[in-house]
Amino acid sequence: MRQSPQIAASTTRLTLIRHAPSDATRRSAFPLDESLDARALDEARALRPRLDRADVAWSGPAARARQTAEALGLDAKVAPELDECDFGVWRGRTLAELDDEDPVAVAAWIEDPAAAPHGGESLLALLDRIGGWLSARAGDGQRVVAVTHAGVIRAALVSALDAPVQAFWRFDVAPLSRTVLHAHDGRWTVRGVNLPP
Repeated sequence: MRQSPQIAASTTRLTLIRHAPSDATRRSAFPLDESLDARALDEARALRPRLDRADVAWSGPAARARQTAEALGLDAKVAPELDECDFGVWRGRTLAELDDEDPVAVAAWIEDPAAAPHGGESLLALLDRIGGWLSARAGDGQRVVAVTHAGVIRAALVSALDAPVQAFWRFDVAPLSRTVLHAHDGRWTVRGVNLPP
């Protein structure tokens, strides 16, 4: 069944793109605010011709998100809400290292969405931040592209689906993959997850 022009015009189409792979991504480490290397920038530039048209583009404030947006040819506005979760003292470390040192803290972080043993942001705080950003975008009625992080995209999916918090851990979000959400009448639907660029 075809959408009426009025419904189609008022639909917000949001494409979330995870930033290109960084050193931390390749090491499976909690990110620092590292810049992208030449290889990652080339991978992002190669996607330019395949990007859908956007009325507005956003980027998280981290260097890897801003550089990915630029490599994709997007004139992106920076939105602090699209920053990755604040991992506090865990930045730059791998989960395996942390689990060897303090398995109780790692277990608390995974099992309790209110826990922030790293001294940064809890999962609940991240979900609240991203849910607020999505709510603010739901009525835009535009084609929106946002370059951001895996945690932000997982939080957006949990929010869009009104899913249980633990669903956050069940989404895989690869570097430079696309996740597509649509909003109509303030309600988000999921069109695609972890789509290849």
